[in-house]
Amino acid sequence: MPINVISAGIMTTIQDLGRPGYYHLGIPMGGAMDRFALRSANLLVGNDEGAAGLEAVFLGPELEFTEDAVVAVCGAELPPKIDDVEQPTWTALSVRKGQVLSFGFLNLGARAYIAISGGIDTPPDLGSRSTYPIGTLGGVDGRALQPGDSLPLGISSGKATPGTSVPAALRRLPGSQAELRVLPGLYWHRITEGAQQGFFDDTWTVANEADRMGYRFKGGRQLEFVPREQPYSAGSNPSNITDACYPYGSIQVPDGTEPIVLHRDAVSGGGYFMLGTVISADMDLIGQLQPNTPTRFVKVDMDSALSARKNRSSMLDGVRETVD
Repeated sequence: MPINVISAGIMTTIQDLGRPGYYHLGIPMGGAMDRFALRSANLLVGNDEGAAGLEAVFLGPELEFTEDAVVAVCGAELPPKIDDVEQPTWTALSVRKGQVLSFGFLNLGARAYIAISGGIDTPPDLGSRSTYPIGTLGGVDGRALQPGDSLPLGISSGKATPGTSVPAALRRLPGSQAELRVLPGLYWHRITEGAQQGFFDDTWTVANEADRMGYRFKGGRQLEFVPREQPYSAGSNPSNITDACYPYGSIQVPDGTEPIVLHRDAVSGGGYFMLGTVISADMDLIGQLQPNTPTRFVKVDMDSALSARKNRSSMLDGVRETVD
């Protein structure tokens, strides 16, 4: 039996862990911007960690259940309500047939992940149910949810235990000032030593242009480029390069003014230099940053990046142990 969408929020999409393997064709992996939150929510309701759920940005949807289910809301502190009674986040919740799941006002973070026992069972595109609006892939007709949509559910494993909660120590959301760790990249030499130091010394703020394609930051000093003769086909701006591939998390700075961190739905390549890459352990955190959040970039080396990734994996192991 489906779930009926009464209202859809601002930008609520179906997301799983994405569709790897097509980046060379210009199709990004996509999937949840906060993968840890989606995995945690799925574990709480007894789903496979990669099952499709809902990613709600700033404002939650209103959903009518036509069968009993277990739900969990992880990521942003967007308080869920069952028949207008507020419930805890990061907790397995029992919902009965005929009840309505809605949400209060956002308290912290930016994106909440709603997992439902059985998972959302829309038809996959290229092996994933993740919504990629630019390519009209996945989700419901390749778009965000709309009132009147019906969301089919898969078969529940029945392993969920309502009331199970992820310990607070295993939840990660930004503080009053966010820190994003950065590994300098192949084009780091394109800016002067003073600009390199200034990029890490300055406090930036999240701009309004912050979405699934990328997060723009403003407020720091303009970067100074090392003078050079632009290579053939690179363009006249000093921030231009001969086209290159963009890794997830890469930081491009058009005109040297406002850094853009590329995220899950970003293009696969282009002609702007990349001064570095946000490490994988901090990519989830970016998706939880609200506009105007003060942010510092912190320089790290490869050993530190790998250690952070290991620590992030250990946190997920902790969630798995909690729900076992």
